[in-house]
Amino acid sequence: MKEIGEKLKETRESMGISINEAAEDLKLRPSQLQNIEEGNQEAFKDIFYLKYFIRDYAKYLGLDYEEIVSDFNEFVFDYTSKISLEDIKKASRPKEKKDKRKIMSPYTIDRDTPKNIPLSIVYGIIILMVCLIIYAIVLFLNNKNTDDDKGINNREEVSYVISVISRCDIYD
Repeated sequence: MKEIGEKLKETRESMGISINEAAEDLKLRPSQLQNIEEGNQEAFKDIFYLKYFIRDYAKYLGLDYEEIVSDFNEFVFDYTSKISLEDIKKASRPKEKKDKRKIMSPYTIDRDTPKNIPLSIVYGIIILMVCLIIYAIVLFLNNKNTDDDKGINNREEVSYVISVISRCDIYD
């Protein structure tokens, strides 16, 4: 890693670019570029971000970024292959039980839990739909053309519809 950082630093200095200028152009902090040039991979939380920072830095300097990324991949392989199994076991932690108290937001909703609708809401929706149907029937009957004498009186029709609906058992 140190060799990669030295190569990047030498190229940057030979081009006459300051570390602050390069950091501004790459939208990185100067400390990040310094850590890359010094070969300090521990300063980065995620090795994958470090890889992409190195790739972008090499592109910026006009170097063969594929070769540098390949060198970095070899470094990572060598570095990780030296970690003992005991250290890996120590680093792995048993899964802890989830804390029941969560901060909920639209972005952190646990989609595995089933959503139960309370029964009172279901009954309320059914009653609302029945009321809307009755209202629509009443409007229809009020707007009906009553010009012909053979038809039944509107009040009689409305009372008939209401009596039919009231006989329906909606609580099955």
